[in-house]
Amino acid sequence: MKSIPTDDPLFGKGTIRQDGRKMHPMYLFEVKRPDESKGPWDYYKLLSTIPAEQAFRPLGEGGCKL
Repeated sequence: MKSIPTDDPLFGKGTIRQDGRKMHPMYLFEVKRPDESKGPWDYYKLLSTIPAEQAFRPLGEGGCKL
């Protein structure tokens, strides 16, 4: 299963690393001012996307004995 790409509504596309951690991009959002919102549920604007390789600690630095 770890070799199969994952895609779920909460974390999006990713993979499962050898230690079982789901690797996926992380997102930096900013809350919009009321005058920036275009309608209901339009509260956030995406500022940047951080690739999974940069967002998570490298496998060798985890310290998990499994």
